[in-house]
Amino acid sequence: MTEAAQQEKTGLGNYFVANYPPFSFWKPTHLPAAHAALNATPEPGTPLGLYLHIPFCRKRCKFCYFRVYTDKNARDVETYIDALVKEVSLYSRVPLIGGRPLNYVYFGGGTPSYLSAAQLRSLMQRLQEVLPWTGAEEVTFECEPGTLQQHKLEALRELGVTRLSLGVENFDAKILEFNGRAHLEEEIHRAYGWARDLGFEQINIDLIAGMVGESWDNWKQCVAKTLALSPDSVTIYQMELPYNTTFSKELKLIGQDEPMSIADWPTKRDWVSYAFDTMIAAGYEVSSAYTLVKDRSRTHFVYRDALWHGADMFGTGVASFGHVHGVHLQNVDTWEQYVEMLQRDELPLGRALPVEPRYRLIREMILQFKTGRLEKGYFQRKFGADILDTFKDGFAQLERDGFLTRTADGVELTRDGLLQADRLLPVFFDPQHRGTRYT
Repeated sequence: MTEAAQQEKTGLGNYFVANYPPFSFWKPTHLPAAHAALNATPEPGTPLGLYLHIPFCRKRCKFCYFRVYTDKNARDVETYIDALVKEVSLYSRVPLIGGRPLNYVYFGGGTPSYLSAAQLRSLMQRLQEVLPWTGAEEVTFECEPGTLQQHKLEALRELGVTRLSLGVENFDAKILEFNGRAHLEEEIHRAYGWARDLGFEQINIDLIAGMVGESWDNWKQCVAKTLALSPDSVTIYQMELPYNTTFSKELKLIGQDEPMSIADWPTKRDWVSYAFDTMIAAGYEVSSAYTLVKDRSRTHFVYRDALWHGADMFGTGVASFGHVHGVHLQNVDTWEQYVEMLQRDELPLGRALPVEPRYRLIREMILQFKTGRLEKGYFQRKFGADILDTFKDGFAQLERDGFLTRTADGVELTRDGLLQADRLLPVFFDPQHRGTRYT
């Protein structure tokens, strides 16, 4: 097998690029830079976001590498909620954050909807007393369909959630079960119906192309069933096999002709392309390498776009990460350490990395690359750099390979480039950041 063919197999490792420099370069020795950033004066005009990690799940998905727990009881949940509120309270007192309005709030997981309606009301009301988000442009809440009840959705609507993201992933019961998902198809339709009736401003459906056991016929059914629901936006990820997952330990013969084998990258790209074509024909527009929207004028991704344009965001919860005032930071990644540090009134920071201006430029450029286009003028104004000249070799290579074309003020990805945007990004990395373990 050629090296190129081998690279098209779905092997172990992270495909999705969420940050730069890679997480493996973040170190505890850089924590003084994080504390200095938190005590600095914010740069005028920089948006501020809050991310809250809710790490509880009914089951652990076999492809999940996030810090989640399936064995915590009600008392543990209350302990965690207390710690989370304490963390936000501590952040509200630091100079960089205190007094600034929140532009967006994001509840991610884990499974935020694992919490009961009463727990959610308590958590959100306590958080708002510390750091109100009444003026936020977007409040996003991730949900697993099987954890939703009508009264829980009513509570979320009353508490100010504007964007609901349903982790559907697939509609087939056998595929969902084999991949460790806890919900069933009927729960998807029931939860979606309740949410639509309650009038949430934006409902997003997540799909994963290439879950173990996926087939062309099943994928086409998933796309058709998604369109039948008519969500405001659809997010499609391509299945990856990160380290430290159940699948990374169980699937020893990736790519073999097994009943539950995983598709290779060309097949997954074909599936996403099919979804794009089908949804475009139904009136959707492509918004990024992963997203389609039904009405671009009213459907926005404030969290995504702010983060990809250099906003400050403080991440709260165990193992959560953020970026503030030019410094990457991540919390400690164990339950015990997280809770104990907050009980001592300490921010639970575990590692950090000060990001020099060149790396801030690369970070924003590669993240915005995922939208399918880059505007030269934006980077010239913000960083004083001509990206087409600074990274001319990388752009030339991608243009030769048919992944992008030149525009009057930048570049635009071709469909082939958009479908594999993440795997193209290392061409812009500095040499020491290429070929290293991402996490």
